[in-house]
Amino acid sequence: MKLKLATVPACREAILAIKPYVPGKPIEEVQRELGVQDVIKLASNENPLGPSPDAVQALREASERVYLYPDGNCYYLKNALAEKLGVSPENIIVGNGTDEIIKMLAETYINPGDEIVVADPTFSEYEFAAQVMAGRAIKVPCRSFRHDLKAMAASITPRTRMVFICNPNNPTGTIVGQMVLDSFLKEVPPSVLVVLDEAYADYVTAEHYPDSLAYIRYGRANVIVLRTFSKIYGLAGLRVGYGVAVPEVIRNLNRVREPFNVNLLAQAAAVAALKDEAHYKKSREINIEGKQYLYEQFAALGLQYVPTEANFIFVDIQRDSRAVFQELLKRGVIVRTGDIFGYDTYLRVTIGTPRQNERFIKALREVLGRA
Repeated sequence: MKLKLATVPACREAILAIKPYVPGKPIEEVQRELGVQDVIKLASNENPLGPSPDAVQALREASERVYLYPDGNCYYLKNALAEKLGVSPENIIVGNGTDEIIKMLAETYINPGDEIVVADPTFSEYEFAAQVMAGRAIKVPCRSFRHDLKAMAASITPRTRMVFICNPNNPTGTIVGQMVLDSFLKEVPPSVLVVLDEAYADYVTAEHYPDSLAYIRYGRANVIVLRTFSKIYGLAGLRVGYGVAVPEVIRNLNRVREPFNVNLLAQAAAVAALKDEAHYKKSREINIEGKQYLYEQFAALGLQYVPTEANFIFVDIQRDSRAVFQELLKRGVIVRTGDIFGYDTYLRVTIGTPRQNERFIKALREVLGRA
């Protein structure tokens, strides 16, 4: 018997404007589609060294306990973070990646019609989270690929609930310095929450990078700092990130947090990763070396790039980025096209190992006809 289906239940109108996030192309997908077996992925800003061996060992040991629910309070991870960061466990919330915390922020603070202020271009998840709650993003164009904080401050209205500052910014790799941020915060009303997304902070070498956690230690109530284990700690597949704010903000976020939101394996690996300072240092060093190599190669190719404080580089290849992307795929190299950020001739490339960087440059030379 064939059932006749009625009309599909109506979804919330607010979500119809959302463009689903398109992640970097997985290695397995390229292997299936193009039959290329030796593939390197320089698209999603992962640590090319992988996770700490200590984290892998912690995963093995924790795997025997996966029949149990995880600690919903992330007690050991919060305490390890608190000790490392010089804050209290009550200042910390842990999430299924910082993406979840961004969504929790929207669920906690945004009502229909409310606004957030963001740079353009920047990480798309900020706008996504606002739209889910029927809010909207006010986009302020970057100046010379940097946040224009004066213009962002001027864009704050009575409807503004949050300002997102991705620092270093994705996809440009540029940073907001301490003095500029201090001046900006003086202009922000106490009712507006400033979200400092520092997913790539571990790669920064600039001396004028802000000590953002000082705002929390001094009790500033309208700032939250987000960080992640997905980048330098090499745990992207486990999805674990955290936010640091005054206890009142953390308590509000916990009202919308799902129980058991961070799995048992992720918690165990993150605690172990925090303690492995040698792996952390090596990851920073290989990024600095790779950055210098790619700078030199881009200059030799006559390509302009944005100097970065992250583990990726935004480079102008002077061609249609989609076409170059497809040609690089045929050579087993996955990067990120700039058109999704509004820059049709740019690529965002993750800094890899020396071998990966050399392979990318070789493939790029071939595609651009400059071998």
